[in-house]
Amino acid sequence: MELENFYKDLLVHIGEDTQREGLRRTPQRAAQAFQFLTKGYRENLDEVINGALFESDNDEMIIVKDIELYSMCEHHLLPFFGKCHVGYLPKGKILGLSKISRIVDVFARRLQVQENLTKQVAETIMRYTQAQGVGVVIEAQHLCTMMRGVEKQNSKMITSCMLGSFRKESATRSEFLSLIK
Repeated sequence: MELENFYKDLLVHIGEDTQREGLRRTPQRAAQAFQFLTKGYRENLDEVINGALFESDNDEMIIVKDIELYSMCEHHLLPFFGKCHVGYLPKGKILGLSKISRIVDVFARRLQVQENLTKQVAETIMRYTQAQGVGVVIEAQHLCTMMRGVEKQNSKMITSCMLGSFRKESATRSEFLSLIK
């Protein structure tokens, strides 16, 4: 109810009539939407992963690419959206496939900057799998640069975080980057 009242006050402050037909339930809908968009704060990584770590003698690169992500810029509270590509070199453990996308969502569903989101995903996968290396690349478009400010409609931000062998070994990094193209 408190968040709902906040949205009602916000509408009043910009000069809207919260009693007009199109806005009567907007504070409630906006509060529910914001709760959903920030649900990552209320999620626990141990519960998300839920034991989906499996022993494996596989030591070849595993890549999940084109994971859709939606987040909110912590500076303007405007959305950014794009794709995340994750690769890792297992060392005795592999992570359940859906868990990689879920890890991305946990961090994306928080107020963010893309640089931190990229690092959080990489460090989490490294911590849970104890992989030889992890690489994460995110390509995203930011409505804060598209709708306001510089108003650049076609700009994309690309960030990467390379850990372990992805950082130390150029051949591993190059293989990952060529496979996600």
